[in-house]
Amino acid sequence: VVVETAVVETAVVETAVMETAMSGTESLGLEWLVTLSLFVLGLVVGRVLEGKHLQDLRRREQRLRSLPVVTLRKTPTSWQVNNARMVTGSVVISIDYFKRIASSIRGIFGGRIRSLEPLMDRARREAILRLREQAASQGDDVIIHLRLETSTLASGGGNNKQTAGVEVLAYGTALRLEAGWQQCIPRPPPTGAAP
Repeated sequence: VVVETAVVETAVVETAVMETAMSGTESLGLEWLVTLSLFVLGLVVGRVLEGKHLQDLRRREQRLRSLPVVTLRKTPTSWQVNNARMVTGSVVISIDYFKRIASSIRGIFGGRIRSLEPLMDRARREAILRLREQAASQGDDVIIHLRLETSTLASGGGNNKQTAGVEVLAYGTALRLEAGWQQCIPRPPPTGAAP
C-alpha cells in the first residue's frame, strides 16, 4: 500500500510539474503573440498617421503656393516695401520606436539613416508651412531670408542619449510690398522681339 501511494504521489507530482511547464510555455507564447500584435499595430497606425500628415502638408502647400519663400538676404532694390516683420514657424515631431530601432541598427554600421529622412522632411515642411500661414494671416506678400534651425530632444530615460523627437524652427522676414511680389519680378522680353 505504501509503494502504491508513493507511485501515485510521484505521478501526481510529475503531472503537476508538466502542467506548470506547459502553462509557462503557453504563457510565454501568449506574451510573444501580444508583443508581436502590438508591434504590428503600432507600425500600421504609425504609417497611417504619417500618410495623413503628408496629405495635409500637400493640401496646405497647394493653398499657400502664391506666397513665395526665398533665401535672399537683402530685399531687391526694385521692391518697394510697405512693411517688414519677422515670422516664425516651429514644430516638434517625435520619433516612433520603429524608426528609433532602425536608426540604432544603422548607427552601428554607419551610413545614411533612411528611416529618419521622412521624419526630417515632414518636420521641415510643417515648420515652413506654419511660417507661411503666419505671414499669410498678416497679409504679407513674400518671405525673404528664410533660415532653418534644428535640434533634437533627448528622452528622460537611462543615459539621455536617446532622441525623443526633432524640433525644426523656420524663421524669416515677411514683407508687404507696394505692388505685390508678382509685379516686382522683371519679365523677360517676349520671344522674337527686337532688343
